[in-house]
Amino acid sequence: MTESYAIVSDHLTKKFGKILAVNKLNLKIPYGKTYGLLGPNGAGKTTTVRMLNAIISKTSGNASVGGYDLLSQNEDIRRICGFLPESPGLYSKLTAKEFLEFIGELYYLPKDVISTRVEELIELFDLEGRENDLLEGYSRGMKQKVCICAALIQDPQIIFLDEPTSNLDPAAARVVKNLISELARKADKTIFICTHLLDSAEELCDIIGIIVDGNLEIEGTSREIIESVGAKNLEDAYLKITGASHIDDLLAWREEISVENEIHTKKQKKKYSKVSR
Repeated sequence: MTESYAIVSDHLTKKFGKILAVNKLNLKIPYGKTYGLLGPNGAGKTTTVRMLNAIISKTSGNASVGGYDLLSQNEDIRRICGFLPESPGLYSKLTAKEFLEFIGELYYLPKDVISTRVEELIELFDLEGRENDLLEGYSRGMKQKVCICAALIQDPQIIFLDEPTSNLDPAAARVVKNLISELARKADKTIFICTHLLDSAEELCDIIGIIVDGNLEIEGTSREIIESVGAKNLEDAYLKITGASHIDDLLAWREEISVENEIHTKKQKKKYSKVSR
């Protein structure tokens, strides 16, 4: 695996029984870039980031993250990576401050470093005044903020974010987007985002990949993807690549139901007319 790339995968594959979740995925993501992986639900996005974070094992193929081999150096990968899962877990009986201190200790950070970073993150995400409240009393959006703080507390080289603006109001989502931009541009972080939000991907990502049924169908800049399929914009390109025919099928089904309802109504009126005579 070459050291000039932050993330490299070579035919990375994951099967769950007979289900092929990710099929021979090949990635080459340079350091300091923001990569966005788009795709429908169940396409393999979350499985991909979990494999790259050494959370679940691969079926075949291999990868390197930050120059470390996925098979033999998974502890090193966990050490240099921050990961925000799509459905993060929290210890509801801890305060936000206690939870972040706990996460910092898991990375063996010095206590003074933990204290400083917790204060900075709490201020950055506007959690001041609530940091000593139990997490069970937090809204979904506030919990998401705490989870993002946890993904950043060890100052990771590579950051994986699975739906990072999920549950956030527009103002908080803007804070997260700005932070992602700053981390990539000023701190030279490599960021891997899984998202359904095409506008966010277009705004934040240097490279976009679209995965369908476990297969990486296309990869490039937003403009390259749009031009390659002759689309008007990224949304149009996404629909073409992932199968816009599904939408046509849905509309056709709706039209068929409407026709059936119309025929049924006419029959009922005719029947009622005969009875009334």
